[in-house]
Amino acid sequence: MKVMVETSARHAHLSNEHLAILFGEGATLTNKKDLSQPGQYACEEKVEVVGPKGSIVLTILGPTRSETQVELAATEARKLGLKAPVRESGDLVGSAGCTIKGPKGEIVIDKGVIIAKRHIHMRPEDAEACGVKDKQIVSVKVGENGGRSLIFGDVVCRVNSSYALAMHVDTDESNAAGLSGAVDGEIIV
Repeated sequence: MKVMVETSARHAHLSNEHLAILFGEGATLTNKKDLSQPGQYACEEKVEVVGPKGSIVLTILGPTRSETQVELAATEARKLGLKAPVRESGDLVGSAGCTIKGPKGEIVIDKGVIIAKRHIHMRPEDAEACGVKDKQIVSVKVGENGGRSLIFGDVVCRVNSSYALAMHVDTDESNAAGLSGAVDGEIIV
């Protein structure tokens, strides 16, 4: 089965509480660009993430979430001096912490910095057509026409009726496969 493979660049998700601290009471997120997942968008607002070795500026993805989370590529985590584990989004127990600065304030989180595990968003009908279940691990082949073909192993299938079919890899993974923009991949069960 074919799947669109997208590069998910570094970004942050903020809780309502942290949004108010960083951008001021009553602040809201401004949609700059809709993303492939329904209801998700890149925001005009940005934050600075600070680690022991430096800082980088990240785009915020909306809408707000129940818990603040920072997603980086391994290269970026090393640049900041953070020991971020590879995890599924939302699996933050025991993850790295950092300081996050906004125009109106800053916060220190003791967990929430991760390297996102490569994954495929699927609706139940997509999973059924592919013969997989939620949390099942598959492989995905990319780059057949680009000269750097690669098979991504350890790809987790995330099944939910609110998703649109798309695989997400981080910038390190995208660069390793020589990907440019969204490309087709082949799911290997």
